[in-house]
Amino acid sequence: MSKFRVSTIINGDTQEFLCNPGATLLDVLRDELRLTGTKEGCGSGDCGACTVLLDGHMVCSCLVLAAEAEGRQVGTIEGVAEGSALHPVQAKFLEHGALQCGFCTPGFIVASKTLLDHNPAPTESEVRYWLAGNLCRCTGYDKIVRAVMDAAADLRQERAMA
Repeated sequence: MSKFRVSTIINGDTQEFLCNPGATLLDVLRDELRLTGTKEGCGSGDCGACTVLLDGHMVCSCLVLAAEAEGRQVGTIEGVAEGSALHPVQAKFLEHGALQCGFCTPGFIVASKTLLDHNPAPTESEVRYWLAGNLCRCTGYDKIVRAVMDAAADLRQERAMA
């Protein structure tokens, strides 16, 4: 079986890789490109641990073939922080203790940041609805929702001061 050559942009950097036709984007991110922040929880798109952005849209990378990334933009948890500065969502997750084992955290952070990029002033119900595709078995969801709401408030304040 011949491999596909894929050229894509991941977290702003051009990447090229070879992959088998059946390889998922998750497999390539973790095993070939060593971007191990994205996790495999279920392998069936039900848990959200593997959430990444594909051309700005949230997808479960366990359900996307790696070859589908050809010519597209991929955003992972590794691209959320700006250098050593955490994104406000990441900082608020730490501040609010919105993680325990941390396995689901990358997917929640990618989803939360995407929400705030689209809606800088979500209601609690909107946050809960947006994050409904991400499962956590450790923390419950209240601390996660509070972290996102607090990050939204901080981001709005930063924008108002700019």
